[in-house]
Amino acid sequence: MSETDTTPESESTATDADEDEGRGERVRRYANYAVLLVLGILAFVAVIQLYLSVSNAIRTWIEPEYRSLFQAAFNLVVLLAAGLGISYQLRRLYG
Repeated sequence: MSETDTTPESESTATDADEDEGRGERVRRYANYAVLLVLGILAFVAVIQLYLSVSNAIRTWIEPEYRSLFQAAFNLVVLLAAGLGISYQLRRLYG
């Protein structure tokens, strides 16, 4: 037998190792997605609570005749921040 010949046993061992490595990568990727999902849900809840708290603070501290102006400005800032975040993510994905 020459040095370049491989036995079926060594080929199956290498294939099994590659499959195990691929499986481990897939599990790691799914775990990362799960962590990202949980953190995303936590961030979503925090953003909703922050939005409601700021709206409540505007109702408490701002005179009634200026409330709609402050609420509109706050909503505009939130909308611009969301638009920037969406455009950044779209550039990352398709850019």
